[in-house]
Amino acid sequence: MLAIDNSLDIIKRGCDELLLEAELVEKLKRGKPLRIKAGFDPTAPDLHLGHTVLINKLRQFQELGHEVMFLIGDFTGMIGDPTGKNVTRKPLTRDDVIENARTYEQQIYKILDPEKTLVMFNSSWMGEMDAADLIQLAAKHTVARMLERDDFSKRYRGGQPIAIHEFLYPLIQGYDSVAMKADVELGGTDQKFNLLVGRELQKHYGQEPQVVLTMPILEGLDGIQKMSKSLGNYIGINEPPNEMFGKLMSASDALMWRYIELLSFESLATVRQWRLDVEAGRNPRDIKVMFAQEIISRFHDRAAALSALVDFEARFRQGAIPDDIAELALDGGVAGLPIPQLLKQAGLVASTSEAMRQIEGGGVRLDGEKVGDKGLVVAKGATVVAQVGKRKFARVTVS
Repeated sequence: MLAIDNSLDIIKRGCDELLLEAELVEKLKRGKPLRIKAGFDPTAPDLHLGHTVLINKLRQFQELGHEVMFLIGDFTGMIGDPTGKNVTRKPLTRDDVIENARTYEQQIYKILDPEKTLVMFNSSWMGEMDAADLIQLAAKHTVARMLERDDFSKRYRGGQPIAIHEFLYPLIQGYDSVAMKADVELGGTDQKFNLLVGRELQKHYGQEPQVVLTMPILEGLDGIQKMSKSLGNYIGINEPPNEMFGKLMSASDALMWRYIELLSFESLATVRQWRLDVEAGRNPRDIKVMFAQEIISRFHDRAAALSALVDFEARFRQGAIPDDIAELALDGGVAGLPIPQLLKQAGLVASTSEAMRQIEGGGVRLDGEKVGDKGLVVAKGATVVAQVGKRKFARVTVS
């Protein structure tokens, strides 16, 4: 293993909070591999880069010589994690959980070493608990402590219902740490309460309490809200290479550094040098290209990353139009189709008001020519290639 100071630098990279660092140092001083736990409820079949923040940290622990335990919460997934929810969350069916869990196992090995990863399912121990066991577990925590959790507290004060089974979620997540004898548990900042419950339960069961390491919630491409498929600001790890490359290149320069900190496997020394280079005048775009190449190589391969770069350069620096754009016919009525309506109906914008803003900002092109007239009408019978921003294209025939 690396020296403790060096290990701590790697472990703390990008982390939000480490509780308690002194305890982690004591564990590391023993010179034995630590048992590192991170749990994931299989709530959706596809992972995006936001999900990989924790998985990346697990990889770093692997590289430091520790034992990584990837917990798939097939039991807790059927309860539904209430964290951050202002309403009771609908549980998943057993079939949903099993199918999603299967895809998780396939996807995580794009980051983790399968030979050094112990995949576990919490149904292994929770399925053996009977009603009496669960009641005994529930007796180890109080309602008052549960209501200290921010989302529960807000819902209680607001008169919104909290189902009893939602109180069980943090307890079962905490008991997972007991069953797995975890030395360290990782989670997002929104999981801090649940991770601390794990510490307390380990004390109740006579175990040394786990160290808690929280990681930030990754912002999506808008740079504001958390990365989410439902918000459309995500980068899926199974997306085509060209799509991933385009999305990463569209990130702001400030967001690029955030992504590099949490997602890149480049050394801290390399990232520091990149920052110095940019401060000295290097174009941040160069760094963004290298980062995008790294991410695509990780989830596809090096050849796909190089091909995506070539495609990007041709499309966005030389103005080329991709070959695989959507083709559709839109009804132009008698007089043709106004450009805001065309963009909306083609799915290039969410609304005509967004179309107006894009035109005003110079983000709309027809057949490669920038559109400046919001009153432009595409004539009946015309076929045009419409473009919004750098990545949205459609070949439209007005009929």
